[in-house]
Amino acid sequence: MTYTEQLRDLAARHGVATWYRGWDQQRHDVRDDTLRSVLSALDVPSGTEDEVRRALSECDTAPWRRTLPPVVVGREGSETRFVVHVPHGEPVDVTIDTESGGTVPARQLQVWVDPREVDGVLVGRATFVVPADVPCGWHTVRASTSLTSASCTLVVTPARLSTSDALSDHRRWGVLTQLYSIRSRRSWGVGDFGDLADLASIFGSVHGADYVLVNPLHAAQPRPPIEASPYLPTTRRYVNPMYIRVENIPETAYLSTRRHARMRDAAARFERANDRSDRIDRNPSYRAKLRVLERVFRIERSPSRQHAFEEFCRVEGDGLRDFATWCALTEKLPPGDPRWTTKAGAPDSDWVQAQRRKLAPRIAFYSWLQWVCDEQLSDAQDAARAAGMDIGIVHDLAVGVQRGGADAWSLGTALAEGITVGAPPDDFNQQGQQWNQPPWRPDRLAELGYAPYRDMLRTVLKHAGGLRVDHILGLFRLWWIPADAESPADGTYVSYDHEALIGILALEAERAGAVVIGEDLGVFEPAVQDYLAERGILGTSILWFEHDGERPTPPERYRTLCLTSVTTHDLPPTAGYLAGEHIELRSRLGLLERDLELEKEHDARQREAALQLARDRGLLADDASIPDTVKALYRLIDRSPSLLTGVALADLVGEYRVQNQPGTDETQYSNWKIPLADASGRAVHVEDLADGDFGFVDDAR
Repeated sequence: MTYTEQLRDLAARHGVATWYRGWDQQRHDVRDDTLRSVLSALDVPSGTEDEVRRALSECDTAPWRRTLPPVVVGREGSETRFVVHVPHGEPVDVTIDTESGGTVPARQLQVWVDPREVDGVLVGRATFVVPADVPCGWHTVRASTSLTSASCTLVVTPARLSTSDALSDHRRWGVLTQLYSIRSRRSWGVGDFGDLADLASIFGSVHGADYVLVNPLHAAQPRPPIEASPYLPTTRRYVNPMYIRVENIPETAYLSTRRHARMRDAAARFERANDRSDRIDRNPSYRAKLRVLERVFRIERSPSRQHAFEEFCRVEGDGLRDFATWCALTEKLPPGDPRWTTKAGAPDSDWVQAQRRKLAPRIAFYSWLQWVCDEQLSDAQDAARAAGMDIGIVHDLAVGVQRGGADAWSLGTALAEGITVGAPPDDFNQQGQQWNQPPWRPDRLAELGYAPYRDMLRTVLKHAGGLRVDHILGLFRLWWIPADAESPADGTYVSYDHEALIGILALEAERAGAVVIGEDLGVFEPAVQDYLAERGILGTSILWFEHDGERPTPPERYRTLCLTSVTTHDLPPTAGYLAGEHIELRSRLGLLERDLELEKEHDARQREAALQLARDRGLLADDASIPDTVKALYRLIDRSPSLLTGVALADLVGEYRVQNQPGTDETQYSNWKIPLADASGRAVHVEDLADGDFGFVDDAR
């Protein structure tokens, strides 16, 4: 075999794709230098023929050096096989310690595998099974001989997430929105948790909605300036304190008269900002909130409140401590400070341990902020349920995190270095997308027993009635882009153990009683969507993207296990889409590969075909206005059998501007900074929604 052939064999063994089929349906071979960079990020040397040969040999030998695999993942009700390696002929006892405190013997199968000499020792392989009656949960496999012992994590996951089956009694509808963009007259220029509770209460009690789906609420930088994109957080485990409703913290009642007056003055300064319809400016709002929050934090809490705070910190454990430590360190060390790569390179360094003691008050402050967020998110979900919502708040899980952020610092080698993720060229961006996020390393996730992934899910699901997983394909494969690549197109797909990742997602959602919705748009193999449906994970259907060849798919043929909507946050609201705003915008930004007129013509044909579906069903008149056309399209998707229908809040009020243009940054477009406004460009407040005439959503009930 040539070097290139061996390199491609090595890549394939590590789950690195050597070719892929693009949006143009053509085969694209991955460049050798891309494969070398990706393998290097997995700590696999491949620069020379000798290195490749040694690495290929290690692929065969490495499992035999381990007594147990890094982790065992199975499904409830099924036996799960795993192998044990011990010195040949040495008896081994294998048991399972369940999370409830019991012990279950693992049964050995009569599977003969010839022993192998490894590092001068003859090693045998035995095959065991996890009994089918071991319940769902996080357990431990233990293997012991007269010479040694070993253990690994065992995760038994639900065969199917039951929360989706609970939706089958009737169809449900909800509102899709960006929380920061929808302000009330009490907001500080940016939507907050109080607004979320009110929004849920209004749509639940007045309009009969079953859920509110919001953007990711993950934490950004601890102090301004902060990243605008909710999909580029510093951590996915903890929450952005920018959304705190300061006045709802009980301790604010004990501010001095002078401090109270200052807080009211600060809030009053943002009343005009709440009326702005051109742009959301997070930084002044967050800066003002932090000044007040620091004063409220210093107020002595009642014994019961102090106990609740301490219990929150205890339950969150090292994860919260590390996040709060990182926040405190960012106040001390500016970005680019060499100490981040020397003294402060990891949470367990001696220097960081010393700083924890010095920065204890600031660490306590940032921990307290997360406690306040937790309380207010709980209040929002309680308000949603009290208003009659079956599901309540549906949270959104971003694909990844910032390079150099809290998770990148605290999770260490669980994230790949020298790699970011994105997307190959597609309809959204024909030049590919660079998301600037380090990916999970699949091998390290397994070594860690998937604990970081589990802990993240538990926090996000804690006060959620549902969870939308952005780009759920990332739990099957992710597009890895070497840091030195010339363009996002110079990447490749890296595979993940989807049985483990989807299974753990189902397990944690089952325990939280939450529905899971996978955003499965874009380039997807049919087998992926079939697998998600089998596990009880809902998919996503968007009217404009549903095609059967060149024709739009009739909504009656959409999937049942699905959330269906007309539009998505990566497109303009429907009024803007009907006007072709997305094509004009992409042209202005230089994101089109085809001629503008050809692109317009192609897009117009697709839009007209969807409109004709509505006309054929008597839902749309030939001379309909834009508002009536938007209503007709929602009535059209209401013909689908999908269990969930999503109505964009922007469509309800007549907004036409897109929140996000994929593949661009803030120098090109004001992504994630567009306030909610009506068709006339006037800001819409939460209070306005109680009296809104949203009659067409009644059809979606």
